[in-house]
Amino acid sequence: MGDEERWDLETGLTGRVSVEVDESKTARWLGSGDVDVLGTPAVLALAEAAACAAVAGRLPEGSTTVGARVQLDHVAPTLPGRPVTASATLTRVDGRTLEFELTVQDDAGVVARGTHRRAIVDRSRFLSSAEGRGQK
Repeated sequence: MGDEERWDLETGLTGRVSVEVDESKTARWLGSGDVDVLGTPAVLALAEAAACAAVAGRLPEGSTTVGARVQLDHVAPTLPGRPVTASATLTRVDGRTLEFELTVQDDAGVVARGTHRRAIVDRSRFLSSAEGRGQK
C-alpha cells in the first residue's frame, strides 16, 4: 500500500483560523516594519495555521506536515482590534507534497492571498534530522 492510500486527503479540504489583531501581531512589534498594522509575518503564520487545520486528523499517527514553500501577496492593512480570518484550501496532493490556495480576510475584504506547499513527514525522523544538523 502506498503512502497516499493511508492518508485521508482529498482536494477541497479547507481549514480556517481566525484571530483578533493585537499588538503582538503588528509589523512594529514583529520587527517587519514601523507601523501598527497586521504584520506580514503574522499573516503568514495565520495562513500556515489554516493549512495545518485543513489536514488535521487526516494523517497517520507519527506524521505531520512542514512548510516547504509560500507565495504570499499582502495587499491591504488591518488595524489592531479587528478580526482576521485565514482560509487554506487543499488544491493538490502529489505523494507527500500538499499544495494549498490561501486567502486572508478582515471585515473589509481580502488582506492577502497566495499559495503554500507543505510536505508530509515522519515527525520523529524529521526531528532527528534537525538534531543531526546541530540544532537543539
